[in-house]
Amino acid sequence: MSSEPLLKVAGVETYYGNIRALAGVDVEVHKGEIVSLIGANGAGKSTLMMTICGSPQARAGKVVFDGEDITQLPTHLIARRRIAQSPEGRRIFPRMTVMENLQMGAGLDDLKYFKEDVEKIFTMFPRLKERQSQRGGTLSGGEQQMLSIGRALMSRPKLLLLDEPSLGLAPLIVKGIFEQIKRLNKEEGLTVFLVEQNAFAALKLSDRAYVMVNGKVTMSGTGKQLLADPSVRAAYLEGGHH
Repeated sequence: MSSEPLLKVAGVETYYGNIRALAGVDVEVHKGEIVSLIGANGAGKSTLMMTICGSPQARAGKVVFDGEDITQLPTHLIARRRIAQSPEGRRIFPRMTVMENLQMGAGLDDLKYFKEDVEKIFTMFPRLKERQSQRGGTLSGGEQQMLSIGRALMSRPKLLLLDEPSLGLAPLIVKGIFEQIKRLNKEEGLTVFLVEQNAFAALKLSDRAYVMVNGKVTMSGTGKQLLADPSVRAAYLEGGHH
């Protein structure tokens, strides 16, 4: 693990109007890691993801990516640094076909890799290949999630931000999606920062993890440590995620 993290969030505070949503958050993600952020609904997890992408911008603290301070950069310039986000709620383009959605994800300078990258996504998610000329809005929830992740991967990201990839999906589909994330990490060294309500699945997948409560990180450790921690088990793992 290199000494300098790929992503470093230091003392970040984010506000919506006068309401403080993040209260001095510190998170690090090193190259080649899968790191997850777990916590209850409304803990600030998605806000952190959006702050990393520059919308909203942090009012205090710093977001450093690949050695560069990106805290005050606009969102489109942050995306150009090869940070790709698959946002909560699978915000695909419903009127565009699967193929057009994937085209939207490809970096303009990476069109020479376009065919190769599309093939890779279709190998990963064969359902998308079958539905490539179908409009995004007509896909099932699971297929939309695959498309959202596929679109993010088309930009060949250095860092993939996944916000609630399992939300509203059947366990079997979730398992498939998580297996693909693990495979990309193992085979291609993709670095992943994952926000996830399904704490059990997230911790099993992750090298390291953070727990967020009311806009603050309250705990961190390896995925295994947090899975075994009684307070984490009581708060997030009881109730059938086994």
